[in-house]
Amino acid sequence: MRHQTSTLLTRAARRHLSKHSVGHKSISDILDLLPAVNDSEPLRIDATGHVRTVRNQRHMSFVELGDGSTSRSLQAILDPPQAENLGTGTAVRLSGVWRSSPSGKEQSHELHVEDVQVLGPANPEKKFHRAEYLRTIPHLRLRTPFNALLARLRSECDFQAAIFFKDRQFVRTQPPIITSSDCEGAGEVFTVSAKDVQDSPYEKSESAENTSINQVDSFFRTPKYLTVSSQLHLEAFVHEHQKVWTLSPTFRAEKSDTPRHLSEFYMLEAELRTESLQDVMDVVENLIQSLTISLRKSNIGRELLGMKHVTEPNQEKFMTNRTDMLRRRWQGLERQLWPRIPYDKAIGILQDAVKNDIVSFRYQPAWKSGLHLEHERFLAAELGQGSPVFITDYPAVVKPFYMLPSNIDDGIVPTDSSTVACFDLLFPEAGEVVGGSLREHRLEALLISMQRHGLRKQALDAASEKPTPDSPVEANGLDWYVDLRRFGSVPHGGFGLGFDRLLGYLAGVDSIRDVAPWPRYHGRCIC
Repeated sequence: MRHQTSTLLTRAARRHLSKHSVGHKSISDILDLLPAVNDSEPLRIDATGHVRTVRNQRHMSFVELGDGSTSRSLQAILDPPQAENLGTGTAVRLSGVWRSSPSGKEQSHELHVEDVQVLGPANPEKKFHRAEYLRTIPHLRLRTPFNALLARLRSECDFQAAIFFKDRQFVRTQPPIITSSDCEGAGEVFTVSAKDVQDSPYEKSESAENTSINQVDSFFRTPKYLTVSSQLHLEAFVHEHQKVWTLSPTFRAEKSDTPRHLSEFYMLEAELRTESLQDVMDVVENLIQSLTISLRKSNIGRELLGMKHVTEPNQEKFMTNRTDMLRRRWQGLERQLWPRIPYDKAIGILQDAVKNDIVSFRYQPAWKSGLHLEHERFLAAELGQGSPVFITDYPAVVKPFYMLPSNIDDGIVPTDSSTVACFDLLFPEAGEVVGGSLREHRLEALLISMQRHGLRKQALDAASEKPTPDSPVEANGLDWYVDLRRFGSVPHGGFGLGFDRLLGYLAGVDSIRDVAPWPRYHGRCIC
């Protein structure tokens, strides 16, 4: 009986403490709390975070506290002596009473501090920094309210994407980062080597365009690279599973100094068994719409719409335009049935626009030249009317070796006018964000395509002048990829979505270098 009474008292005490005190809560949770109605039993708060600002007056000091859980700040009121050792960046734990603010204040409640505990001192610095400078201190840039919000946006979209794919029976996989091949065939790869490269042998490059001495790392015996795409390895998974996906880092040694390019970035990639390019585009459209709807309904979406983020001093007027821009973008993404336009029709639209003096381009649109960024932006604006636009069936000569012809009944040897079953998804203002295709699943056709792209050497059959499937293969590290067809394949397709580009579009950030937490690009790799 005594034990039962003690247990009841303990439970009552716990209920009292949980009702009248709050400890170890995030600032986001605290800001949603209402103060106690009865002042005789005030709601006591422990708030932990970093000081954003300190304003000292004669009789009181005001501290704005943040902890990364929200872009909003918790306002605390202290006696001036309590704030003597506080400055921007100081890590503190503030304890006190949570009360209603006087009418007219921006924050409806405030913390009246009774105790201050400094957890980590800091050298105070409070001034405006441009985005270009913040990129030079990425380890500190993470602490700014807007970059903390971008981190939460990234986390939320990762989580929502996982839910989307799980609900549709996709299996999440972890493809390798170190690979034996260049998926895209563009040669813009980083070579992997061990630290003791001075002990590695040297060999001459066989490329006529590159006669330099290449140092081959002996760790793996043959050259290995950082992956430029997980697609080929996802294709290996899809031969056992019906549908697979991944969100993983990719690397491009591309010396492009533009706001749209990074040397290290994240790609969301998926593969599924299908014979229809429409199926692949449906997954892409439904995925992006699902992410956008979830964002709009979330606290992160509301914070993005109300975030006081400017790129230059004294640009407060920019905020209204930015909020309108985000709403317009999200509405465009949520709109049903994005246009799907064949490449040849898109080229015709571009050429007619030039002919009628509607627009002028730096690069004249031509069928075998592909689309440049200026073409993509024009097509997205003209055809999408605020929504993204799928451009399908590009010429085979401008696309990689692994894509299935648009019409497989035309035979396995492509012509100059052949197209492939592929698409690029163009966003208004941003250009290409997603690319996908059906994959060439026929062994003989794949061998011919690899040979035409210079990715393999193989003796031709004397009668048909076609590669023989069983002859020796030198496929530049792609022998295993050929085996996927040799030992039984299935029609399939997939896509790659530039995750950082999508996040930048959703958040209204122009430069992808300001979206990536640790931006790596040509000439810059800090931390």
